[in-house]
Amino acid sequence: MEHKEKDFSLSWFFKWFLDNKAITVFLVTLLMGLNIFILSKISFIFSPVIEFLGVIMLPVILAGLLYYLLNPIVDWMEKHKINRLVAITIVFVLIAFLIIWGLAVAIPSLQHQVMAFVRNVPAYLKQADRFIDDVVTKHISADFKPQIEEYTSNLSSQITDWASNFSSRAVNWAGNLISTTSQIIVAIIIMPFILFYLLRDGKNLKGYVTQFLPTKFRASFGQVMTDINSQLANYVRGQVTVAIIVALMFIVFFKIIGLRYGVTLGVIAGVLNLVPYLGSFLAMLPALAIGLIAGGPVMLAKVIVVFIIEQTIEGRFVSPLVLGSQLSIHPITILFVLLTSGTMFGIWGVFLGIPAYASAKVAIAAIFKWYQKVSGLYEADFEQEGEISEQE
Repeated sequence: MEHKEKDFSLSWFFKWFLDNKAITVFLVTLLMGLNIFILSKISFIFSPVIEFLGVIMLPVILAGLLYYLLNPIVDWMEKHKINRLVAITIVFVLIAFLIIWGLAVAIPSLQHQVMAFVRNVPAYLKQADRFIDDVVTKHISADFKPQIEEYTSNLSSQITDWASNFSSRAVNWAGNLISTTSQIIVAIIIMPFILFYLLRDGKNLKGYVTQFLPTKFRASFGQVMTDINSQLANYVRGQVTVAIIVALMFIVFFKIIGLRYGVTLGVIAGVLNLVPYLGSFLAMLPALAIGLIAGGPVMLAKVIVVFIIEQTIEGRFVSPLVLGSQLSIHPITILFVLLTSGTMFGIWGVFLGIPAYASAKVAIAAIFKWYQKVSGLYEADFEQEGEISEQE
């Protein structure tokens, strides 16, 4: 038997295929691609499951986000001799007071600014049209005026066509709005119950899941769950904290320079900042547009200065202190993940692509580490690691 194993280890098949890391990675990738291809051909089988997940996704995601934000508070109370159920009740009461305060104070202020902006949109459009005409008349060479006038004319006709088709599209939009509103209402009703049980029994989830696994896999799988939970917790808490700080900075700075709708723009900037890297750029666009239209070039310059100051503070102090390098993901990878997930899954992909990628990265790294051990193809690497650890 040993002689056969030795002959097999010396065979060309073992040397060129099984003992070749590149070929092994290629074969694993090929098998994964084949599985994905087969699943894509039988995807209709999973349609009921996908529809079910689509229904429960919103309340589960909202409950998960709040769980990562509130669980440290509940744990802190429990460490200070407060019963966990009592701590959860206190947290829920505080959230209820915050919601009441928001409905009574914050939301009316935002609503007032939004309605004021909507009322002033026609005046802003006229002002923008006069500004463009002034730029074209005074600052652009006569050689380019025909092209610009043609472009402006085409743009006006497109806006007219869009307005004429608005009524026909409004019916579909109304239907989608009703459907979305109903989903949000259902999510808001269901989410507190999910959140309650997560806060109460979340720490027992790992043990409950691993009990169904074979004994020798429980420790490693439990470690993967712990690592994923740590990644998600750090990401959610860090991003939300940075978003709140960014929103407050923008609100204060916009108030200082006298930009209209500063509170609304600050809140929008904070929400968009939940999207890494792209969020800050997207937050600039509405503020720059309103600054130019409502305040002219001087206000536009002030808004640009505000963004430079905010980006400096956020990049040099806020993000490094709050986020650090918790996810260990290269910025280029983040951009690719955002673009891919946003294209595939829309707004959900933009917000959830990075944490999903971080979780998948942890799981795949654990699977590959397990494969390294059981395959016997990476013994040299383990020996080198052992030698390095002994030298240290």
